[in-house]
Amino acid sequence: RNRLQGGTRADWPTVATGMAPLPSPPRARIGAPDFNQHGEDWPHRDASEFHRVGQAIWHIQRMGPTTHADDTPPPIALLLHGTGASTHSLMDVMPLVARTHDTIAIDLPGHGFTQTPASFQPNQVAVAKAIKALLQQLGVQPSLIVGHSAGAAVMLALADDGLASSTALVSLNGALTPFPGIAQVLFPATAQLLTLGGITANLLAGSARNRLRVERLLEQTGGSPDAHYIDRYWTLLQCSAHVSGALRLMANWDLSRMEAIVSRLENPMLFLAGSQDQAVNPDDAARLATLAPKATALRLDRLGHLAHEQDAPRVWGGVSDWLGAVSQ
Repeated sequence: RNRLQGGTRADWPTVATGMAPLPSPPRARIGAPDFNQHGEDWPHRDASEFHRVGQAIWHIQRMGPTTHADDTPPPIALLLHGTGASTHSLMDVMPLVARTHDTIAIDLPGHGFTQTPASFQPNQVAVAKAIKALLQQLGVQPSLIVGHSAGAAVMLALADDGLASSTALVSLNGALTPFPGIAQVLFPATAQLLTLGGITANLLAGSARNRLRVERLLEQTGGSPDAHYIDRYWTLLQCSAHVSGALRLMANWDLSRMEAIVSRLENPMLFLAGSQDQAVNPDDAARLATLAPKATALRLDRLGHLAHEQDAPRVWGGVSDWLGAVSQ
């Protein structure tokens, strides 16, 4: 039975490979989003699982077919959100991907309901290695990875760490060029204060209690999504640990090697860019595509940095058409 046909989690088929998830959501540390409280009406809550890998506890969501009609396993897709977001950012695109793929979305370290130790240094290489350990524990190997914004940098680091060359990689408004551009847009009043850590996180979390400020922040990326997304960002950005996780991710980011990684990867790659993206220069996509051996660029008119939140069918349609072309 396909997970998209509805029903409770208990009605869904059991994934045959990998370790079993934790029996119940763990209690969150102080200042972090708590799934038992903040996740009561979280998008696709029934698809949520928690997995312990070493000292980390990952929140993932998984949906899609477990087998084809001929009993062969479906291809696996991994979806990676951007800075300051969580699996909620993928709420509309994930069911579309899950029509054809066993689809896994995760909360990045320091984001949403994923918990990592205080000693974890969230640069893209460390995050990629942590995700690799998670995938190994789940017993899965993605044939498709879609990374939005900072998630695209994690995706490339993951591919550079020995991912199969046949894995298709999709950068959606990828934050693959050096700061300060994206930092100044996502946190315009505090970009210069990233190193203050907890102080800045508490200030931003307090400021986020004003929902209108959160909405305006999202609009600065090139167009705001609807209220369902705004409400989830509003919830998360009031949690100082989530804000701190986003700031620490940005403070530890090193994008100086991204072009070199793109140029040596043999994977088929698609660089999607929203024409109204105010966080990442949309021209970067076409330029990066010229560096890669097997890359294509696609521009999405009238969409901004949060393109998949604004028009998920159009975004996935572009990806799906590209996948069909590269598989021929």
